[in-house]
Amino acid sequence: MTASNDIRIRNRRFTRRALMLGVAQIGLFGVLGWRLRQLQVVEAPKYRLLAEENRINIQLLAPRRGLIFDRFGEPVATNMDRMRVFVVPELSTNLADSLQRLSGIIDISQNIHARVLRLARKQSPYIPIVVDDTLSWRQFAQINVMAPGLPGVQTDILSVRQYHGGHNMAHIVGYVGAANKQEVNEDPVTRLPGFRVGKTGVEKGLEPKLRGTAGVVKLEVDAHGNAVRKLETHASQPGREVVLTIDSAVQKMAMERLKDERRAAAVGLDVRTGEVLVMASTPSFDPNDIVYGLKDGDWLSMANAEDDPLTNKTIRGQYPPGSTFKMVTALAGLDAGVITPTTKFHCYGGYSYSNAYFGCWKKSGHRATQVRKAIKQSCDVFFYKVAERIGITKLSAMGRKLGLGQTYDCGLPLQKPGVMPTPGWKRATLGEPWYGGETIIAGIGQGFVLTTPLQLAVMTARIATGREVMPRIVRPYPDEEVEEPKLLDLKPEHLEIVREGMWAVVNEGGGTAGRARLPIAGVEMAGKTGTSQVHSASSGRKSASLEWHQRDHGLFVGYAPADNPRYAVAAIVEHGGSGSRAASPVVRDIMTALMERDPASMPAYVAKDATRKTAGGTRGGGEG
Repeated sequence: MTASNDIRIRNRRFTRRALMLGVAQIGLFGVLGWRLRQLQVVEAPKYRLLAEENRINIQLLAPRRGLIFDRFGEPVATNMDRMRVFVVPELSTNLADSLQRLSGIIDISQNIHARVLRLARKQSPYIPIVVDDTLSWRQFAQINVMAPGLPGVQTDILSVRQYHGGHNMAHIVGYVGAANKQEVNEDPVTRLPGFRVGKTGVEKGLEPKLRGTAGVVKLEVDAHGNAVRKLETHASQPGREVVLTIDSAVQKMAMERLKDERRAAAVGLDVRTGEVLVMASTPSFDPNDIVYGLKDGDWLSMANAEDDPLTNKTIRGQYPPGSTFKMVTALAGLDAGVITPTTKFHCYGGYSYSNAYFGCWKKSGHRATQVRKAIKQSCDVFFYKVAERIGITKLSAMGRKLGLGQTYDCGLPLQKPGVMPTPGWKRATLGEPWYGGETIIAGIGQGFVLTTPLQLAVMTARIATGREVMPRIVRPYPDEEVEEPKLLDLKPEHLEIVREGMWAVVNEGGGTAGRARLPIAGVEMAGKTGTSQVHSASSGRKSASLEWHQRDHGLFVGYAPADNPRYAVAAIVEHGGSGSRAASPVVRDIMTALMERDPASMPAYVAKDATRKTAGGTRGGGEG
């Protein structure tokens, strides 16, 4: 009985185990069946696409960068083809052996050999590594003929930027360089070996137009990655041509004129259209040196140079405008009604305000002074009193109305806005209240007031025309419309009295800029000198006795012809001393070149959508 019970118990245990095992097996096969259905039915399109991608290789085709010309069609930036060879580690069974075979065709130094192998170990095996980008046509052809015996070795033709005009155009056109991390993430084409994007100047400001659109080629490949046949090709679209407003002939003359200055800048524009005809900044550099590769030491030396050759001082140099700002103060006073053209203030060589004394540059004073005479002789006391009566808020508002304290959408990136200060600006920037004495020195373009040479040229053009002139560095495409500048909300009689004062500065006895008179019969220039103090040591001392960095900045702005304005020019010579001696001759010479050549009256080159097909990207087409 006992033995029979034991047997029954064992049978029941076996039955339960068998049942549990069967259930587990059924569950396992059920999961497998579900997963098979998931893979073969539900997710079949997904894996079909992945399999297709394993069979089809998609490659991007780099577009040729758009060409850049000056206003008359002279080439500024073109493209030059360079033949190169590179290796793709993933496609090579023995990279060292492939390099050894390749060295029979081209010279591969031990350093290059080691560099390629080092990069192959560090980065993705699919990323190409350039071995040489200076192949001759013979070497290029020989490598392609021997391609079956050089696994992983490939060739292509790279379009390399070439700049014409070198130092003269460097700050305007800028240069190209390798894409940074953000730029790579924005556009996959920037990952292609040797692809370059704009880093400064017009190259950066008009990058979307100049870059073009990448093409695509689809290749059927075998298991080893070798192309079997080409399935489909979509050609790349080259970037658009860009025509600058710059006249390269006048630009060259301006750079030659400034070459003896340690740091200086000048801007000349057409007052009717705002087109910038000359934009000179010194010292400069040759962008070709950067494109073709500087050694680390050379780049650091250039970037850290005391005189900052890489900076375009016309748009990034921020300077106290000094007495060139007095036209702003005069117009603000006239507009606010605190003075009229006949209002007289007496200048005895200085002005007391609160517990401070503000001197005039002429210690003996200018005596009874009206606005015209105050501009002509640059009387500080007159403008101290005007600024005190109108206040900093209205003064800054007039500065912005005339184009100061702002940047312009003109194709040039990285502009500095300058400063048109207000009490709110000072509290937000420095956490301090505004003081009345700061308004007084702002009235003569000192203190917190900062401007760029481009802004001063725009200010001068707006005073000359009474219109809201906006600068532009790129000529419009044929399909673009350009609106005429709007009239400024200023009374014509107020503008006229300021213009009379500016004319007297240059052309009447006692004016501060007789050196600026043009050597052209029948053509007169109106202008204004400016001398901005940047170091306390310059007070009451001659420039010759000071260290260079202690000397005042010299500025001058002017427009011509005075009776029918066509061009405006602004210049600054850093630490050059007085504006009359240092800057007004610079503006005179540039204005003379503009008036004699008169580029604004000459037919300009018209951009075309397709880039030139001539060797080296040289000019083609005609005038428009």
